[in-house]
Amino acid sequence: MARRARPSRTWYLLLVPPTIAPLLTPLYNRLEPALWGLPFFYWWQLMCAVLAILAIAVVHLATRERRDGWR
Repeated sequence: MARRARPSRTWYLLLVPPTIAPLLTPLYNRLEPALWGLPFFYWWQLMCAVLAILAIAVVHLATRERRDGWR
């Protein structure tokens, strides 16, 4: 069996913004602008969660090792 090249570790840098953004509370600790009646604080948190899910999915798909068959 031939060994496959390891995926680049630079993909993991995509996980930094979704980790840091929710920690910057002074930037989003406010009520305005509201979106669909939700204060900024809440929709910012929801947006961070969705972006984190997307970033984790992209990094997982880019770095997982492919298998030729089932084991």
